[in-house]
Amino acid sequence: MTSPLAARAPVREGMKRQSGQAEQDMAKTIVITGAGDGLGRALARRFARDGETVILLGRTLSKVEAVAAELGAPHLALQCDVGDPDSVRAAFATIAAQHEHIDVLINNAAIYEPFTLGDVRDDQIVASLMTNVAGPIYCAREALPLLRGGGHIINVSSESVAIKMPMLWLYAGGKLGVEYMSDLWARELEADKVRVTVVQAGQMMDETKTGTNWPMDVAVRFMQENAKVGLNPRERAISHYNSVTDAFRAVIDMPADLHMGTVALSARRS
Repeated sequence: MTSPLAARAPVREGMKRQSGQAEQDMAKTIVITGAGDGLGRALARRFARDGETVILLGRTLSKVEAVAAELGAPHLALQCDVGDPDSVRAAFATIAAQHEHIDVLINNAAIYEPFTLGDVRDDQIVASLMTNVAGPIYCAREALPLLRGGGHIINVSSESVAIKMPMLWLYAGGKLGVEYMSDLWARELEADKVRVTVVQAGQMMDETKTGTNWPMDVAVRFMQENAKVGLNPRERAISHYNSVTDAFRAVIDMPADLHMGTVALSARRS
């Protein structure tokens, strides 16, 4: 004979599953930095199409406004230089005035620029460190009050951390630093129910990308220095931004009782 308690257990489990599914099905509010172009724009389009509310942050207001106009209401574009703490504070104050809670912060904005130690300029060092390292810190700090209780920070990293391509030492080094910080943030923020995930992305493009905007002499030297160590960036596979957004969708949709620390993506020839 089945006890009344045992009989009710499947009912309770079913209610829990339904409740969990309902929470997952609710529209999320997602903040994306560097959302005016590239992967950030592809993510904004993807999540808007999925029914989420997207807040697009970008250093050039006209670029994020153009994407937000394309997406329509209720999506929001805000000017934000992630390397400027005052700019970040102002952007998240505006967000907080309209949203009591955000579900996801994607730290995507980055400067990707090659140089050698002997040639790197002061302004290049400062710009790279402030955007690629300080930027995720500033944004995560200001977003934290809105994320507590069930939020998710996703820090975008790069396969260049492992490949160690010549002339990208500061970019890759900055990304490695963010990966290390992400591990410690995940432990620190567990009590706040905030998850932290790193997504290492490989080479990616879309139809709007026709090549690098680096000066020709820099691009040539980059290829030469990589060739010396047996690397040919032109022969590496390139994925489409839209394909990469699938990984972010999967990370965001993880059940609450799972944690995914690092997702490593690399392009492949289909």
